[in-house]
Amino acid sequence: MANVQRPTLPTRNARTPTVYGAWERFVRGEDDIAGVRPEVALSWHRCRDRYRVDPALTEAPVAITDVDHSLEHDVVFAELGFRAASVVNEVAGIGGVVTVADATGRVLAEWGNKDTRNFAAKANLAPWYCWSESATGTNGMGTALETTAPVVIRGPEHWCEAFHDWNCAGVAVRDVVSKQPVAVLNISCWRSELPKAAGAWLSNAASRTQFTLRRRARDAGAELIAAYNHARSNAAVSLAAVDPSGRVVIADDRAGVLLGVPSCTPAPDPAERWNPGLPGLVRAVRYAAKQAASNPDWVGSTQIHTHLSDEPTQVSIRPVFQFGHLVGDIVVFGASDGEQMPRGEQGVGVPERGSAPRVVASRENRMVLLRPPEVAFAESDGSDVWLSTDEGRLRAASPALDKIERELGGTGFLRVHRQYVVNLDRIREVERGFKGELALVMDDAARTMVPVSRRNAPVVRKALGL
Repeated sequence: MANVQRPTLPTRNARTPTVYGAWERFVRGEDDIAGVRPEVALSWHRCRDRYRVDPALTEAPVAITDVDHSLEHDVVFAELGFRAASVVNEVAGIGGVVTVADATGRVLAEWGNKDTRNFAAKANLAPWYCWSESATGTNGMGTALETTAPVVIRGPEHWCEAFHDWNCAGVAVRDVVSKQPVAVLNISCWRSELPKAAGAWLSNAASRTQFTLRRRARDAGAELIAAYNHARSNAAVSLAAVDPSGRVVIADDRAGVLLGVPSCTPAPDPAERWNPGLPGLVRAVRYAAKQAASNPDWVGSTQIHTHLSDEPTQVSIRPVFQFGHLVGDIVVFGASDGEQMPRGEQGVGVPERGSAPRVVASRENRMVLLRPPEVAFAESDGSDVWLSTDEGRLRAASPALDKIERELGGTGFLRVHRQYVVNLDRIREVERGFKGELALVMDDAARTMVPVSRRNAPVVRKALGL
């Protein structure tokens, strides 16, 4: 079962004048956020500087009605609805309401105390209204969708002053393959404390739902492997099977070299799949997914850069379905079958031009923008990610190591262990153990030794030319 961290319910100090005073200064444009929890501070930054949400907003806007989602998402909505219904009496008894919203923050259903629901209606905390951070600022549902950990937002931690009388706890359920949010479950109380069991209940509901998604993802991986074996038996070309996020489920010998992953090693479980770190491949499979959604028989071709050569390689993309649900693609190397995908400066198979990505970190009360070369490695520690940088050890704005891996995969960073993503250019030494295990000595001030997991060792050796 997926391990979903329980949210820690903060004490009443979140409602003291310290937080409200910081909020007043921050909405005026100051950056002094002393006394504010880091996850809340980061949310405020998003609301003010990226989304530009009006802190004087008094109600949530109407949600966009035309929202696309897969049948897989309907399974999650039904599961969360069942979990919410099972505790609605307990939550209503302490004056709370329970809501389920989709990945856009659109509330789908609400249950709970009648009086509290009346207060909620004044703020549009009700079905068909949007509670994403970009629409309504810092709140339990919207902020949970922005992070990988459960969140609690109390009183003046809400971005909009009209919601300062609310206490909320939310947890997002994420797709186990893409890591993108699917839905969010939330408990809200008006002018009263959250129930003591809120953290445990939210974590349990999310864990059970994630378990269902993981089981279905393993089945989809098995289907991809079967499609790969079938294609391999009928063709003399090089093949790989990738999931909808571009992670490799299985590849033959030549494809393994091109993608920089172990060959002929099936990985039906999403947690065991390999990320080749090729942005062009990711863009290609995403484009293929959009085309296959309207035409299941669609086949396309493009060129992608691989780890073997500076010249692009021609590939053909063939979507694979299971019970009408897209589970991934068969990538055929050296083939040009089907529709030619868009190319050029913004083509799906060629590297995008533009400025290099920035890594966002926090230090005390300020945001720190780092260039990738300034980061030696990223380390996951519980629900946090820490960066070893030229400016010292900083907490990453993103709590997800997977997200950092995706963002930096095309800039020389590589996942070497479930807890570490390293900058290949910042490796000073490689230490070999008696049984062939590897450890990387980084060039940070502490000369940190980063372990390499056994399953990632072949990729690391290949990347370093060992």
